[in-house]
Amino acid sequence: MADSSFDIVSKVDKQEVANAVNQAAKEISTRYDFRNVGAVVELSGESITMKANSEERCLAVLDVLQTKLVKRGVSLKSLNYSDDGEPRPSGKEYRLDAALTEGISSENAKKVSKLIRDEGPKSVKAQIQGDELRVTSKSRDDLQEVQRLVKGADLDFAVQFVNYR
Repeated sequence: MADSSFDIVSKVDKQEVANAVNQAAKEISTRYDFRNVGAVVELSGESITMKANSEERCLAVLDVLQTKLVKRGVSLKSLNYSDDGEPRPSGKEYRLDAALTEGISSENAKKVSKLIRDEGPKSVKAQIQGDELRVTSKSRDDLQEVQRLVKGADLDFAVQFVNYR
């Protein structure tokens, strides 16, 4: 019998992110508490910029954006905030930038591989392939056990399971 496998990846659906940013911008433009505070949220390439005239309003814009991202199924772990998530003054306004991160870094891949080796079933093998991790085993039940293990682990990046064969 051939080995079964799946890949552990960290990807972001850019269309869902764009939809969430558009929804957040629409809500910000219509909400009363955001009137005359210069609140803006915009997506440019791989980063999201939030602006407002006070630190509190900028954090409120962030909260609206996070709500929309969660509703659209985008993990908040895929956002990497500049300045530790604190808005910084930029002229007359406060700005907060969040970069979208994709792919599993080599040190994070090593952590996940070690987790699978130490706590997973013994028949499972994990290999690092670029910015993803391939997990193979003869038993599909063992692979499902590894998926439960990785989902239950408190990782600081978003994970998805693809190419389940």
